[in-house]
Amino acid sequence: MTKTKNDAAWEQLFDKYRILQHIEQNGFYEITADVIRQYREPRLMCKFDHKNHLPDIFADHRLSILPISRSAYVIGDFSTFAEVTYQKMKPQAMNIPYDIETIQADDLYSESAALHFAYHSGMIDDFLGEETKHTVSGRMGSGKFAYDIASHRGHRKHICVNGAQIEVDGGYEGKTRFAVIEAKKEAVNDFNVRQLFYPFKVWKKRIMKEVVPIFFTHSNDVFSFFMYTFADENVFTSYRLVKQKDYVISHQKITVSDIVNVAKSIRFVPEPRVPFPQANSFARVVDLLGLLYQGDLSKSEITENYNFDKRQTDYYSNACIYLGLAEKYREGDEVKLALTAEGRRVMALSYREKYITLAEKILEHRIFYDVYNEYIRNGQSVSKDFVMEKMKQYELYDISSESTFRRRASTIIGWVKWIIDLPE
Repeated sequence: MTKTKNDAAWEQLFDKYRILQHIEQNGFYEITADVIRQYREPRLMCKFDHKNHLPDIFADHRLSILPISRSAYVIGDFSTFAEVTYQKMKPQAMNIPYDIETIQADDLYSESAALHFAYHSGMIDDFLGEETKHTVSGRMGSGKFAYDIASHRGHRKHICVNGAQIEVDGGYEGKTRFAVIEAKKEAVNDFNVRQLFYPFKVWKKRIMKEVVPIFFTHSNDVFSFFMYTFADENVFTSYRLVKQKDYVISHQKITVSDIVNVAKSIRFVPEPRVPFPQANSFARVVDLLGLLYQGDLSKSEITENYNFDKRQTDYYSNACIYLGLAEKYREGDEVKLALTAEGRRVMALSYREKYITLAEKILEHRIFYDVYNEYIRNGQSVSKDFVMEKMKQYELYDISSESTFRRRASTIIGWVKWIIDLPE
């Protein structure tokens, strides 16, 4: 894969300042924003919200980076990421008060919109266990604090922070507790613990109430909350998940007969001359469509700002294009992705209509329709060998090798299961 601008810039920095050698000798390396700026803006070079954002040289040597002030960072062989696992559960349905007109349930395509809905519908109060007021959001200074962090080699490093910049997506204060929330508008595999730990440390010093760190995602119209605690408030890596809960907006249910009726009335479309999807999670396709609803994105922006690595950016972009819901165009030396008019129409629909229409968009392709029917006929199971044999009956673009057929078969099965699960 082509190196990103961050990859190239960090490799030059590591080479010029012999950073690996310093870390080998001292366990860490402090670097200033001014030094980083010689190659690229620090805000672009040092914002790694997910593990797959790390430049290759960091990933290869199990390194990470943390801010220690507004103008300096520390690089070391420590882990800053917590894995996220979505437990399968029945979401609790919530409504927003009838007299609020400025928050629309079918237009929650930004982190702030999703958080506002979560708050005014009572999700945050329910999850925290007490009534709250929305009191804090945005960027602020960290003041002074210190903490230890464990290295991969089993050592602890003591880090002093003075005047770093932190950001709180939402702060919600109740009678006994104060929730600091980090929000993402997509399902994720992990997140940077710094996004919870730094605000936790800051507010722990400022208030007497219990500070509760919460990680929040809004994906496929499901609001997922993860409550954490730090067993030792002075140890970065002492985080522990306390509980998780999912919520949805009360809406007209999607029924099995809805999906059956869609399948009965399908009009097939010609197989497009674009890469056949290799994107096993259709929920992540929906996430990307939602991000594009906010505005066009270059492939590098998708990779650097969201939980997609370089390969996944290509795969999921192509999946949106395959369905006729997005298109590529070139702007300077960047390839950008935009919703088509049809993509914008679909993503603006109400919950029920949106997901029924997305199911229709999948089943318009004969291979997905055939596998769906086999899944229904065979008691909700289908073999990869069956899918591969069916694939070979159609002229699927640029698929020839047995291994490629097998990888794409996983996508077909994943998307069909997504359709089957909609009534649940």
